[in-house]
Parts: sequence; structure tokens; C-alpha cells
Amino acid sequence: MIAISAVWIMVLLLGGGLTLDRTLTNLVEQNFDTQLNNNLTALIASAEIQEGNQVWLIRPMGDQRFLEPNSGLYYQISPAGETVSLENETVLPSRSLWDQTLQLRRSDRVDVLNYDSAQFDGSSLRIAQRDATLPGSDTLWTFAVAQSRDEIDEQIDRIQRILVISFVILGLGLMVLVLLQSYVGLRPLRRIQGAIQHIRTSGSNRVTDPLPLEVQPLVQELNMLLEHSERQAEEARTHAGNLAHALKTPLTVVNNAATAHAPDLADTVIREARTMRRHVDHHLARARAVGRRAVGHAQTPVRESAEAVRRAVERLYPDVRFDIDGSSDAKVAIERQDLDEIVGNLIENAAKYGGGSVFVTIDAEPDNQRCVIWVEDDGMGIPEEKRVEIFDRGARLDTGKPGTGLGLAIVRDVAEIYNGSVDLAESEDLGGLLVRLSLPRA
Repeated sequence: MIAISAVWIMVLLLGGGLTLDRTLTNLVEQNFDTQLNNNLTALIASAEIQEGNQVWLIRPMGDQRFLEPNSGLYYQISPAGETVSLENETVLPSRSLWDQTLQLRRSDRVDVLNYDSAQFDGSSLRIAQRDATLPGSDTLWTFAVAQSRDEIDEQIDRIQRILVISFVILGLGLMVLVLLQSYVGLRPLRRIQGAIQHIRTSGSNRVTDPLPLEVQPLVQELNMLLEHSERQAEEARTHAGNLAHALKTPLTVVNNAATAHAPDLADTVIREARTMRRHVDHHLARARAVGRRAVGHAQTPVRESAEAVRRAVERLYPDVRFDIDGSSDAKVAIERQDLDEIVGNLIENAAKYGGGSVFVTIDAEPDNQRCVIWVEDDGMGIPEEKRVEIFDRGARLDTGKPGTGLGLAIVRDVAEIYNGSVDLAESEDLGGLLVRLSLPRA
């Protein structure tokens, strides 16, 4: 920020200084030329022709410097186009020229010609020149007034010194202002840094220090991130505790059976190992869902997920008829892997326990915030009094078919992680089970 500001200030000051210098220099030169042109006009007005076609002044020039030798202010009247010398009697120089003459340019212009000349050693001249014809003479005369540039150059040098000093002071002042602005403007960020250090050292879980309004959105996002991380850590601790508690009983049973050398030890190990596997699968599914939810805001097309699941389940149940209907543009705020797992469990359960028909309706109840997915089958359904306990881990109504009893439990837990919900009802069209899955719309 400081480097960019410094470069930009230098560019602006340099451009502005050069422009102002050029403008003031032109104004000084124009004022100088105006004075020369006024003396030239007075010179032409005072000139007349006397006998012998010689020019003379009927009244002296008003500036005393025309009478002082080498004063720096001169005039000269000479025939146009002729070589000027002191021996030429038709040339009328000012006394200030003394033993010198002005070597003028040849010009066809009828107006005033202003230019610089270096014909005098050690002094640069500014000359105003004009050709004119005097009454009583057919000769074209060249009138010239010259003045040393020392005065104008001194004025320009003084202006340039003032400009340089002023712009240097202005640039330094602006740089100090940029430094102060950067220091004061970034001070709230240093205060946030101190607040974060305080969180790390004191064990606090929020930024509570009073901070300027401009950084409050950053503080709010930081507090939300801290809250989210704290919630993630709490959920991880809960999962670890639940898993440890769930595995404790099966391990105790296996240990007791092994210690007592029970004759059914093998059956006990197999049974309790299945129980432990159900618990591990359930908590791993929840942990994966929580971890993916923390990554960011997902946008998953529901129709693509349902079609992919249908193709996979069709290989397991080739005799089941699958129908998918509804919106093809609906998207939900859930990771694709988790949506596949949820929809896969529902469709597989419908195919496994149904009577041969599975009907999936996407966005069955259009809403601005929620996307509702219906999964229906033509099986025996679930009695209303059993529709709550069926979501418990390991709960199964039909033990004659293979399974772990974790499908609906995983569906419920993963859906709740994404602020969704799932409930059961009776299908009016097929007569079997209707599962209503509600997820937040992307």
C-alpha cells in the first residue's frame, strides 16, 4: 500500500510540477514579450524620415536604459534585408548598443516576430522584430527591440526553485500522511491479532474485545469459525465417547466368555463382532459426513445421484422395477458421497423389503428452502407404532433377510448433520412404505 501510494504520488507530483513549470514559464515569457512589443510599438510611432532618407526619432524612448551603454535593453532601425553595420548611415541604433549592432532575421511577416538570440557573448537576448514602411519613404524598414534574458531567466529560476521546494514538501507531507493512514487504518488488524493471541493463551473461545465497526464483519466470521470448530471438536468427542461406550459391552462379553472357556466361544465372538462392526460402520458414516460438511457449501444434483444409485441397485435386484420422477434441476446442500449413501440406503431397502416396485419422486413438495424426496415401495410397510424405533441402530423388522439394521439409522444421522430430516408414512399409490427425506436446497 505504501509503495503503490509513493509511486502514484511521485507520478502525480512530477506530472503536475512539469505542467505548472511549463505554464508559469510561458506566462513569464509572454509578459516579457508584451513589454518588448510595447517598446517596439513606441519605437515605430516615434520614427520619421528626414532628408537623405534617414530615419530619426521625433521623441526619445521612455526607458532610460536605451541611453546607457550595454544596459541590456536595445533598439535598432535598419533597412529591411540589408547587412547592418555601424558605417551604414541609414541604420539608427540605440546608444545602449554602443559599438555593436543587432543581427536580425529576415522575415516576410507583417506582424511581430519574437525569438531568442545568442549573438552577444555572455548574454542571451530576446528580440521583438517587425518590418514597416514610414510615411515619406518607399523603403521597408526593420524595427527591432532586444532585451537581455537575464531578468526573465532569473524569474524562471526563482519560480522553478519555489516549485521544487513546494512539491518536495508536499510530497513528503503526503508520504507522512500515507504512513499515518496505513498505520491507523491497519491498527484494528493488529488488535485482532492480539485478540487471537489472547484466545490461544487464555483459553477463551470468542473475540470479545471492542473493535471498530469496519472490522466487525471479520470478527463475526472469526467467532463463527471458532464456534464451528468448537462444535466440530465436541461432535468428535461425542462420536468417540459413543463408540467407546458401544464397544465396551461386546468386548466385555467376549472377554468373559474367553476367560470362562465357554463352549460357545466361537459363536459369541462372531455375534459380538457383528455388533461391534455395526457400531463402527455407524460412527464412521457420521464422522465422514461431519468432516465433509465442514469443507464448504456443496451443491449436488439429486437426479444424478438417484440415477447412479438406481443403476447400482438394479444389478443387485434385477427383478425390481424402478421409476424416478420429478425435478431434474433440484440441487441440495449436501456432499455427493453422503447423498449417494442416503438415497442408496433408502432405495436398497425399498428394493429389498418391497414387493418388486420402487417409486422415487424428487422435489415432491416444492419449497424455496427444502427439497423433499419420496421413496415408495409396494411391500408390507412398517406399522405406525414401529416407525420411531426402526431408526435405532441395529433395529430390524425382517430378520430373515441379510443386513445390519443400520440403513435408516445412518440415513437419519447423516440427514440431521446437514440440517435435514427423514420420516416414514404409508404410500397411497403403492400401499407399502413411504420414506419422506427433506434436505436443505442448495
